[in-house]
Amino acid sequence: MTYRHLTTRELTLIADSWHQGTKAYQTAKLLKRSQETIYRIYRFLDSGKTIEQYLSQYQRNKQRCGRKQTKLPAAEVEYIHAQIKRGWTPDTIIGRAGRTISCSMRTLYRMFARGQYKFNAQQLPMKGKRHPNGYVERRGKAGQLGRSIYQRYQDFPHYQDEFGHFEADTVQGKAHRGAVMTLVERQSKVMIVLNVHRKTDEAVNCHLDKWLS
Repeated sequence: MTYRHLTTRELTLIADSWHQGTKAYQTAKLLKRSQETIYRIYRFLDSGKTIEQYLSQYQRNKQRCGRKQTKLPAAEVEYIHAQIKRGWTPDTIIGRAGRTISCSMRTLYRMFARGQYKFNAQQLPMKGKRHPNGYVERRGKAGQLGRSIYQRYQDFPHYQDEFGHFEADTVQGKAHRGAVMTLVERQSKVMIVLNVHRKTDEAVNCHLDKWLS
């Protein structure tokens, strides 16, 4: 559960309640705060101090709240700088485990984002971003391709058992050069490989029509 810090308005209301002699538990109920929180402020005021002094002290303590930044030994910082110059990313530095790094990959990325230890996100291959500018997520957005498997079962009740049904796929070559199409007959498991040269619908349809004819 996240702690909700006291606001200036709440402190003013607490001071007013204390001056009016309102019980601490009643003030706590009114502000929906812990009774111990209100008792602590009441005790502070009972000691002869003012609410302004409490607020000043409270703000100083508040600045020390939160998780402290992770510190890395000088040797690890020097190692990370050296590997970044070689073109490594934080993923690679942590993943290869060439040496122990006293933080996780995400923490290391955050160090680059805030420039800690003079780490510069602009030195990273993707400038510290997960995707380059202009990236468009295309996975899972192809829509309905071809006939649904459910429609096949309606049109061909013996789809699983009769000869002559093929499963097709395309395989692209190295560096996206060249392409082949594979046709596997479901019953005999015979595979036919067609060199379609390019992974486009025109090339696939053209070579498939030639083979079928």
